Amino acid sequence: MFNVAWDISTEQILLAAALLLFFGVLSSKLSDRFSIPSLVLFLAIGMLAGSEGIGGIYFDNAALAKIIGVIALSFILFSGGLETDFGEAKRVFAKGITLSTLGVLITAFVVGAFASWIFRIPLKEGLLLGAIISSTDAAAVFSILRSKNISLKGQLRPLLELESGSNDPMAVFLTLGMIQLIQHSAMPWYFLVGMFFKQMALGLVAGWVIAELFLRIINRLRLEYEGLYAALTFSVALLAYGAAETAGGNGFLAVYVAGLLLSRKDFFYKRNLVRFHAGLAWLMQIAMFVTLGLLVFPSKLIPIAWGGIATALVLFFVARPAGVFLCMPFAPLKEKLMISWVGLRGAAPIVLATFPLLAKVSNSELIFDVVFFVVLVSVLIQGTSIPVVSKWLGLHAPLQRKLRYPLEFEQREGVDADLLEFMVPYGGKASGKKLYDLNFPKDSLAVLIGRNDKFIVAKGNTVLDAGDVVLALVSKKDLDTIKTIFNSLEDNQNS
Repeated sequence: MFNVAWDISTEQILLAAALLLFFGVLSSKLSDRFSIPSLVLFLAIGMLAGSEGIGGIYFDNAALAKIIGVIALSFILFSGGLETDFGEAKRVFAKGITLSTLGVLITAFVVGAFASWIFRIPLKEGLLLGAIISSTDAAAVFSILRSKNISLKGQLRPLLELESGSNDPMAVFLTLGMIQLIQHSAMPWYFLVGMFFKQMALGLVAGWVIAELFLRIINRLRLEYEGLYAALTFSVALLAYGAAETAGGNGFLAVYVAGLLLSRKDFFYKRNLVRFHAGLAWLMQIAMFVTLGLLVFPSKLIPIAWGGIATALVLFFVARPAGVFLCMPFAPLKEKLMISWVGLRGAAPIVLATFPLLAKVSNSELIFDVVFFVVLVSVLIQGTSIPVVSKWLGLHAPLQRKLRYPLEFEQREGVDADLLEFMVPYGGKASGKKLYDLNFPKDSLAVLIGRNDKFIVAKGNTVLDAGDVVLALVSKKDLDTIKTIFNSLEDNQNS
């Protein structure tokens, strides 16, 4: 079964790969313009290029697809952790972790029991299917909201980011656990309890150790070429995953934890490295989705269409809400409804669907096709309706896009300062004042002022308006003083 029937030269393979990547990048522009989730377009390109599409590429190698998916998902999770605001994540930590563990378990059980009934497969295999589609993809959600210039109020955004980054490891654990229970029928179910604590503990430790080693090394290294720092962080993601998996831990958790811990620390070339991994994550998404699009055969989806639609509806309206409402009993109803609806399925379920194929679990091809179909329905229905639902619930907010400044600053040895941005709040004491009246500390300097998508060179007699963003070179010892000057009620972010 698992073979690639390509009777073409190396040059033709490279040309085909380049074209698939090229059109994958172009499709992201269509995603923003027409509010079509990029996941659908990437998958569509793979399916069109496949044996049943116009490309005619016959790809039936689940093992290769799994390798590509695991590597890609590792870099996506690492980038997600690296870009997470650690301060915001701390405030929603309890809710996020509860949703990503207990919430995932409830979702998997409910949808798995239904899938077992509707497809007439053993309960364990139904629960395996439920485990595979139990995790969410917040990156797809925020991509859709960004295309409509919409954000979410309150703590919904950091909560969803934390949940999606930390629920993939739980889905992986449940998937591998169910495969073990299916293959070893005499194994007791409580075996999973010990397996859970072992995998999560080792994953946490591996992620923490790798992050600490990286921080100790990077600020002491004197690499001759700046590009080598990107190669160093590239190795960190792979090392975190490999070390955790080799020790019997959860590699995806280790990768996310490593990225999350690095997000809260300063190190050389951090801004450039964060951008590098953001671009790499996009590349990984395109490669993964196109590969998985090649792997699926559209003709196989037709026989399971009605069962797949029913499973998706139970997931949307019963399983996911059950997990959210039970894990957040005291949250406002509107927030629970919003979180329930944005439980978009994305990359992880399709990657996990290759695990049963390789383990040769009974009904594994049915499981793969159902998972693929459910993810597709989730993206098409939930993905396109998220902006409407957020407005209907009154939880939408204007998207505050991050300004792109015409200058950059990277921390180096011997420089005890950082380039930070500060908002001039409405009604604050800085509004309407000239810069020299703010009494900046002598070791800090206002550099640029962002106003209505334009930039003004900061001068002593420049009058600040409410809503201005002041870019300042700030000595670390002066940070609290300058925060007080701008009367900011929230933690300021790095530019």
